[in-house]
Amino acid sequence: MKKIRFLLPGSFLLLILLFNGNHLLAQMPMRNFDRVSILGWSDDSHYLIRNYDSEKNLVTCSVDIKSGKSKIVSATKTDRELLKESLPSGISIGMNDIIAPDMKSAVINKENDLYYFVMGEKDLRRLTNDKTPEVNARFSPDGHKIAYTKNKDLYVYDLLNSREIRLTTDASGKIYNGYSSWVYMEEILERSSRYAAFWWAPDGSKIAYLRTDETEVPVFTLNRLDETDGIHGTLEVVPYPKPGDPNPKVKMGIADINSGKTTWVRTDYSADQYIAWPFWTPDSKKLAVQVLNRDQNDLQILLADPLSGDFTKIYEETNKTWFEIHEDIYVMKNNTGFIIRSSKNGWENLYYQGWDGKQIAQLTNLDFRVNSLDRVDEDMKLIYFSATGTESTDNHAFRAGLDGKNLTQITRGGGTHSVSVSPKGSYLIDTWSSITSPGSIIAYDKKGKQLKEIYKFDQPAFDPAKNSRAEFIKIMTSDGLFDMPAIITYPLNFDPSKKYPVVFTIYGGPDSKNVSNMWMGNNPSWYAQNGIITFTIDHRGSGQFGRRGLDYVYRCLGKWEILDYEDGVKWLLTKPFVDGSRMGISGSSYGGYLTCLALTKGADFWTHGFAGLSVTDWRLYDDIYTERYMDTPQDNPDGYKDGSALSFAKKLKGKLYLTQGDMDDNVHMQNSIYLISRLEDEGKSFQFMMYPGGRHGWGGAKAIHARNEANKFWLENFFGNK
Repeated sequence: MKKIRFLLPGSFLLLILLFNGNHLLAQMPMRNFDRVSILGWSDDSHYLIRNYDSEKNLVTCSVDIKSGKSKIVSATKTDRELLKESLPSGISIGMNDIIAPDMKSAVINKENDLYYFVMGEKDLRRLTNDKTPEVNARFSPDGHKIAYTKNKDLYVYDLLNSREIRLTTDASGKIYNGYSSWVYMEEILERSSRYAAFWWAPDGSKIAYLRTDETEVPVFTLNRLDETDGIHGTLEVVPYPKPGDPNPKVKMGIADINSGKTTWVRTDYSADQYIAWPFWTPDSKKLAVQVLNRDQNDLQILLADPLSGDFTKIYEETNKTWFEIHEDIYVMKNNTGFIIRSSKNGWENLYYQGWDGKQIAQLTNLDFRVNSLDRVDEDMKLIYFSATGTESTDNHAFRAGLDGKNLTQITRGGGTHSVSVSPKGSYLIDTWSSITSPGSIIAYDKKGKQLKEIYKFDQPAFDPAKNSRAEFIKIMTSDGLFDMPAIITYPLNFDPSKKYPVVFTIYGGPDSKNVSNMWMGNNPSWYAQNGIITFTIDHRGSGQFGRRGLDYVYRCLGKWEILDYEDGVKWLLTKPFVDGSRMGISGSSYGGYLTCLALTKGADFWTHGFAGLSVTDWRLYDDIYTERYMDTPQDNPDGYKDGSALSFAKKLKGKLYLTQGDMDDNVHMQNSIYLISRLEDEGKSFQFMMYPGGRHGWGGAKAIHARNEANKFWLENFFGNK
């Protein structure tokens, strides 16, 4: 259950969707985007913009940022588009295919074998010819080799010499080389990696990979019973460690492509720890490996020698609660070190670390969050980054020196700002919007002085019969410690003298912001069209308040989320237009968990809930995510009990509708079964819909069915519509 940091607020349509790898039953904004946009730069003083000509056709123009003179340029095709167009008839590039770094060649996965295509040639060249599928193919940085896994062993194919090199030989049903376990893929590595667990050296001579042994990891069995699997059904058995269970045993290997030999980084193989996200020095002579202890509160970076496996510790951070392995480390091309983003001082800040283990510079020392490092100009010794600024719901562009000096906030004014920097950094273009304005596109010089407004996005006249209105507010927690941001969206023809039902639309996981100050349009969602107010709020552990707020949820998931959401209900009930007898909440995955908890533990505040794919008891979810926040059930029995919807099933008095896919390999259907059983034992009435074959979300006809069921639920219970 990867955290979601930015969910978009505003007017929504209820859908089952995939968001950043997480399926959510959430608010889906219905937005009319103006298609004018900055496409990039042709040189340091000419930007490319997609704009309308005199006949309202979209064209691409090159514009001199100083004089404003523009000319229409031909819509040149990208190298990627040219490569795709040159493929033989009937061949296309799919999600399992890869394109070389220079965009001049591709590897196509066809009928479980790999084929190589070079632009300018007429035919594909077959690379492999066996019955075993090759998966997770990745080009080397120079494009001369590809690495992939087959039967969970690691292979390399030398494209210049047309030969396959097998690097590992001991994979089995529980041992993988360069292939990730499920829990590592879900919680540590990127889902988009599709189980790849190997990393090329910059010069292509070596490849680092994880060796995983899941022999001791308990398995979870999914039973596929839909008609596509025959009358006897199909069992799917997956190693899945739950809190307190044995973890996969992992170690980092470094394979030399020429010799085929592996050197193991000499970490303690008996230690219960996580190893992942290595990164190479630019000269390929050293490999940095991140190691996180089982408690996830001590993170070390080890610099290893690929020839001996010996290492030195060059970085460490500890915390009383938790840390996560870093995914966005920037390695300096001049080989001086790397830039890391860490919350070790309470907020996400940037640090420039040397390979010798010494800090070269603290690049930022802000009491608000750095969201991302966007660009490093090593020649000019500058960094560009995005951060919230003093308002946690904003996003601004900043610049600073590589010595940590001369910090400059480039963008101004509340809202969400996205900046494009010219090649030499002489100019910047900001595209911004806010909850109340669709915004504009503004040009700045390198000192942050505004030069001109390039384009102003139209803000249509508001028609209460056709448009919904969103309002940004803040609500103080009952203990007076956190001013929570929230967005309330009103229905069409809103009349403050009438009483309206409300639906909280949430995800709510730790460090997962729902509320951002950005334009969402004013086209009405399904809710707004049907007389329902929607309400989105971020609790203290959402990431809006840095570690000060996040650390509250440690060892007590569900406690502060519900208490803070209850404060949101209390605020709503002070409004004469809110009907407290129709107080709904809806979400999926972590949002489903909070919906179940709201209707049980928070039964005095919420009357209706529609929950999808819900964790109902943290004993049932995977260990990496759960233990990060909760420790183990053995160490924290009271926290697990108090955070479980099962513990409060007897309090249910409103209307609860649960949905679940029977093949969900992330949040197992076991979660719904446990809650259903407890509710039945308590004599409680509820609704449940199971989706055969559904994983952690689904599409097609079943997604339409889920949406219709949700809409029907709200109409029947809020308005008595059948």
